[in-house]
Amino acid sequence: MPTTMQNTAAAAKKDPKLANNWKTKSGDELTDAEVLSMPESEYMNDKQLAFFRHKLTQIKQDMHNNAGETTEHLREDTVVVPDPADRATIEEEHALELRTRDRERKLLKKIEQSIARIDAGDYGYCDETGEPIGVGRLIARPTATLSLEAQQRRELKQKMYGD
Repeated sequence: MPTTMQNTAAAAKKDPKLANNWKTKSGDELTDAEVLSMPESEYMNDKQLAFFRHKLTQIKQDMHNNAGETTEHLREDTVVVPDPADRATIEEEHALELRTRDRERKLLKKIEQSIARIDAGDYGYCDETGEPIGVGRLIARPTATLSLEAQQRRELKQKMYGD
């Protein structure tokens, strides 16, 4: 866990009000800091699973909204511009926007897989080692399937041997 997340987690645990908030709230009402302040013995309990399901669903909804805006934006900008430089700028903006949507499309698949993992009871545990991924890492990257150590090993192998 990077030091900023450790500091955030340590600060959250020191706040006695924050440490017990998770007991009275539902999973979709919890904040990142409240989930971080939960004791390790409560790792991937029902409230944390509900929190991450809500977080993943919200990201998915935001992406769908962005996709609709992209469609509208591309329709609006189809005017013919006589200046070649202006036309090139508009085409480059469209290409950038489409690349962004393509990345989001790939992320949507990972979100669906993460929601399926929540349903199966596998969410929050490393695919390679079976160890907990960690709440801090999952807050930063809700679609993570590997622990930090396993991800580092995989990236090192890719760097050394290629894909």
